[in-house]
Amino acid sequence: MSELSVLIVEDEPNLGETLRDYLRAKKFEADLAVSCAEARAKFTAGRPAIVILDIGLPDGDGISLARELRHQRKDCVLLFCTALNDPGLRVEGLELGAEDYITKPFELKELTLRLDRILKSRQVSLENPEEYHFGKLLFWPKRFELQDGSGAITPLGQKECAILVLLLQRKNEVVARDLMIETIWGENAFPTNRTIDNYIVKLRKWADSDSERGLQITSVRGIGYKLELKGN
Repeated sequence: MSELSVLIVEDEPNLGETLRDYLRAKKFEADLAVSCAEARAKFTAGRPAIVILDIGLPDGDGISLARELRHQRKDCVLLFCTALNDPGLRVEGLELGAEDYITKPFELKELTLRLDRILKSRQVSLENPEEYHFGKLLFWPKRFELQDGSGAITPLGQKECAILVLLLQRKNEVVARDLMIETIWGENAFPTNRTIDNYIVKLRKWADSDSERGLQITSVRGIGYKLELKGN
């Protein structure tokens, strides 16, 4: 599997072929699927590093397909690219571990900037220890997984993983939302503070699942978040 391999799942032929050709010109290994069935086959055969999914597909929906792909492999990057600017769908996509949600129409350069940032964040995550252990809580950055206080294992999206790594690197310090955006999304991206808050929700639920409170993520109003470790 190439580190830059991308599977585009898009049923509109002109857009799909345009995205595929553009990404190939940018040195990505890009392939195109026009249905859920074709996407499943190409995902299994090609093992792409990144999957860009439309939500409305002729034989299913991108959210359900993304959930299937995430169940198969925890390490792939999922990115939604859709005309459906629905806040509920956006939250659902982020909750299942998608890294980003781009609303059509968009500039092709915006897509490549986001992909570049995702890959840089992924490399940062892979350079960290294989396992973090806090009381009953476990975090595996290379596997993009968490284990909560009950022993349940859940997948992490790329952005969630990068945020948690950043908070751990600056443990017991307040990390501003603006710093998170600049470090993880980049200077040319424009996520809102609410975007950061949505990612933090899952991380706080994980931290709060340990009754011993070995790790705590607290909100600092108007600034950002702080990760505190017991005994540190």
